[in-house]
Amino acid sequence: MNYQYATLKNENYITTITLNNPPANTLSTSCIQELRTLFQQLERDDETRAIVITGAGRFFVAGADIKEFVSKLGDQKQGLALAEGGQALCDEIEALKKPVIAAINGPALGGGLELAISCHFRIISDQATVGLPELKLGLIPTFGGTQRLRKITDTATALDLILTSRTLSADEAVELKIAQLVVKKEELIETATAVATSFVEGKSMTSVMRAVDCIIQGSNESMEQGLERERKRFAELFLTDDAKEGIHAFVEKRKPDFKHS
Repeated sequence: MNYQYATLKNENYITTITLNNPPANTLSTSCIQELRTLFQQLERDDETRAIVITGAGRFFVAGADIKEFVSKLGDQKQGLALAEGGQALCDEIEALKKPVIAAINGPALGGGLELAISCHFRIISDQATVGLPELKLGLIPTFGGTQRLRKITDTATALDLILTSRTLSADEAVELKIAQLVVKKEELIETATAVATSFVEGKSMTSVMRAVDCIIQGSNESMEQGLERERKRFAELFLTDDAKEGIHAFVEKRKPDFKHS
């Protein structure tokens, strides 16, 4: 399928999404809707076991398409619809049961950073920057930024970064756990692909997807709820062919032949 705002490449079960909405890969309403459709399709795609998302050109994503806001000012319902669309995209990415890795190739600002932190793992180019500058526009982050930034850093850091609207270097982003790894720009996609591969290679997707589900959903639950989810997902695997294959392969000291079922 052809997409207006993105190109896809699938190799060895890793699908790379390259956002391409020149000049700055802004997240317009139509771009957000297309990305939601794309991620929903990839979740069902048996040829996709992990996803890497990056940007074409100089930017990862410069943010939401602010020009769209002009005609909607003065209409609270329109503002709510904008927020709901962006939050839905980021919520769906975070809830995806296949690993999603953001390869931040350039500035990730506003909605761009919110998109990145909804991914499960983030690798950043040494030339990239990140920030949430919405307060300079008289707005606030609204694609989940106030909540996810607080969760992956802490309340004081989220207050600092959002209220100052300051931009962070790649090294600062890693120091604050906004990204997990900084690499040279020319090594970004190769590294992201290698990380994605390490998450799924030699493993059954029946267990990979349940592990992601437990970790991500558990982060929004109490310990008791998270442990209950873990027990249920573990027990479900006892009914799968892959668990039988994995256990027998271990006992027989051979490499398992998973069928992902």
